[in-house]
Order: sequence, then C-alpha cells, then structure tokens
Amino acid sequence: MKVVILAGGVGSRLTEETQVRPKPMVEVGGKPILWHIMKLYSAYGFDDFVICLGYKGYMIKEYFANYYLHTCDVTFDVARNQMQVLQSSAEPWRVTLVDTAETTETGGRLKRVLHHVADDEFFFFTYGDGVADIDISRLLEFHRSQATIATVTAVQAPGRFGALELAGDRITEFREKPVGDGAWINGGFFVLSPRVGDYLDGDDTIWEREPLQRLAADGELSSFKHRGFWQPMDTLREKNHLEQLWADGVARWKVW
Repeated sequence: MKVVILAGGVGSRLTEETQVRPKPMVEVGGKPILWHIMKLYSAYGFDDFVICLGYKGYMIKEYFANYYLHTCDVTFDVARNQMQVLQSSAEPWRVTLVDTAETTETGGRLKRVLHHVADDEFFFFTYGDGVADIDISRLLEFHRSQATIATVTAVQAPGRFGALELAGDRITEFREKPVGDGAWINGGFFVLSPRVGDYLDGDDTIWEREPLQRLAADGELSSFKHRGFWQPMDTLREKNHLEQLWADGVARWKVW
C-alpha cells in the first residue's frame, strides 16, 4: 500500500527557511520533516512512497539520490572513484519522486500521481509538513470499516496560549495551552480510494475545497478522530517548538 505525500508547496509562512529549501526539507533534529513523516508510516510497515514535488523539488531528489551520504559511514577511494558504505542505516523504502510542477494546487498534484496508485484498493495521502502520533494501522482499519471513498483524520488544533477558568476575580483553574475551541479540523493523514480521481479536475483543483466538499455531500467522506499529538509546521515558531520537543526527548510523534 502506497503513501502519497504532498511536498511541492512554497511554504510562504516559513520564509526564514523556505527561501533556500522546500518546506518538507526543513530540519527537525537534524532530519527533514519529510523524513519524520516517512518514518511514522514506515513504523507501521508502509514503505512505498510517492512524493509530489514542486518548489525546489530537485533538492528532495538530491537528498534521496545521496541518502547513504546523509545517513551512513562511508569510505571514498578517490583514485578509483569508488565509495564503500561502512555502516548502512538506510531505510527499507521505495521512493518515487514525481515533478508535479511548482504552481500546481494540492488536488492537481494528487491527480498527477494517481496512475501510480491506480492498481491499489486504497492509498495513504498526507501533507509534507506535519507530524502526529497517529496509529496508522487503526486509521486504515477504520477506513475499511466505513466503506467510503475517503477518510480524513480529524484533529483539534493545539492552543497557543494558556487558558484561565475564573470565578469572579479568582482563578479556579489554569491550563497551559489546551486544545483549541473544540472544533475538529483537517489534520491530513487521509486514506483514499483511487476513485477520488472522479472528484479531481485539473492542476488548479484545490483538494481542500471542491473535492472534499463534494465527497462530504455525497456521503463518501469519513472522519477518523485523533485525540493525541498533532502539530503542523507552518511557521518558524512551530518549527522551533518541534525542534525543542525533539531536543528534550519528548517528541511524541517518534513512534519508531
């Protein structure tokens, strides 16, 4: 079963990093956020990836082309132009990198890679800029039980500020950064049938708008509620937050 990852956006709200690299290549703990997402799926036995490239996509190609250099000890025999891998820590991944063009929208990127999953009953689909401690096996089991074309993981956004419970002028409870206002939002981590192609038009199709709206209207969109850790990386503040969690050894998305 394949995992399709969107990795082509510009990342305009993280320009401190994305001026020089695509957002999925922004590092947390010395590894690209894309690597963290792939490690999550791999921990559940899903190692076949299709990555939708766009903005500075060549950097992602170069990363995987030189994966041994990034992850392993090597010896170079310069005279013979040979490289020997001394200690391999490479992942058991099969990675297909597809140039889906820089200006293509999210739905258009998905449409461009559907032929890679056409023979699959289902496939995973997610964004290349967010992590969670989601149980991928449970997500897939839930999707199978729903018999719908699509399942989206619903999450509650983490709060930015501490919340106070008041009784008059006295504080009765203080909660540090509780979840948001109780609303469930799109957390990514989809399971889809290739039949979603019927809901996709061209490169200008935005997945989060008409396709999901039509799927919902047709009764073909299920929601898998995830109440655990979930964190996007849209801004430098969020990137630094993930970095601090990793440094402190409390990166809850590290399930491997």
